[in-house]
Amino acid sequence: MSDGEGHGAGLTYAGAGATRAGDLSALPAGFGRLRVRTRLGSGEAVFRSAADAVLTWRMHRAMGVEITASAPRAEPGVRVVVGLGAGRLRLRAPCRVVWSEDGGRRAGFGYGTLPGHPESGEEAFVVEWAPDGAVWLEVRAFSRPALWWARAAGPLVPLFQRLYARWCGVTLRRLVR
Repeated sequence: MSDGEGHGAGLTYAGAGATRAGDLSALPAGFGRLRVRTRLGSGEAVFRSAADAVLTWRMHRAMGVEITASAPRAEPGVRVVVGLGAGRLRLRAPCRVVWSEDGGRRAGFGYGTLPGHPESGEEAFVVEWAPDGAVWLEVRAFSRPALWWARAAGPLVPLFQRLYARWCGVTLRRLVR
């Protein structure tokens, strides 16, 4: 298990690491909250495969997301640029991994926004192997618009974020089968 302490420098929000515990209720006003859970299957093999796909960026790349990372695995301090869209319309969103975990029955990471990201906040991708054997992906996030055009998009941004989180689950479920 890796700790993200000391990796909050340069982030565009306070409270780095808040997605780790999953309790987003204590965040300041103005942040939207997101939590989407998807059942992936059951058993240790599904858990191990899903954990590896999340921690090595394979889930994101399988979704068609361009990932440029300073390391092959999500670890605190790794800089990531997420690219969505195509060609000149590709949105590039810089982030830094603020925490990661890979042990026991839980694996995943959270990354926070850096200057230039259209949102300000944090997003986490966590794979959990429940006591009943079920394996789940939970995408959790908190954010608020950081750039004028993200503010102008209004209610479309949370809708896009929810659809993106659901697509993460669909893609990861396909990868682990």
